[in-house]
Amino acid sequence: MESFIHDWGYIALFLYSFGGGMLGLAIAAIFAYSGELNIYYVLIVALVSNFIGDQFLFTIARNNKEYAKKMMQKYKRKIALAHLMMRKYGILTIFLQKYIYGIKTLIPLTIGLTKFDTKKFFIFNLLATIIWTLIVGLSSYLLGNIVLDYLQEYKTYGILLLIVIILLITRFFNKY
Repeated sequence: MESFIHDWGYIALFLYSFGGGMLGLAIAAIFAYSGELNIYYVLIVALVSNFIGDQFLFTIARNNKEYAKKMMQKYKRKIALAHLMMRKYGILTIFLQKYIYGIKTLIPLTIGLTKFDTKKFFIFNLLATIIWTLIVGLSSYLLGNIVLDYLQEYKTYGILLLIVIILLITRFFNKY
């Protein structure tokens, strides 16, 4: 198992972080705590992938507005929330969206449809991604001993409980 995680962990983290990645980063940081991955590589891979993913979404919307609108058509409620957040919080929305499941990928698309300056988005996205990576990655790494001790003590029940919690959170956020 250790070889599999070491060989494929960074690739999986890159792919997962491209479209969001909070859970992937947290799990990879815990694997880093256990010694199966390197925390510095985990942080770099997640940062680069998440940054590129948001820039990609912003660029799609900026350069192909009709395609982006068509792509977002089935998420009207979430788009409305994204617009409200942008009006209420402005640039802070770029920082907040990293932590909000369900609209994380829609914010860069929505901003790309506006006249928001491309260079400003680049800079704020980079800063937001660095902060997100450090907060989620390092806190997960530092809490790794608690998670690993819990899983060791309650192996079967702990994993089942974790899966149920993740499914409930996903269902809750998909509802809105």
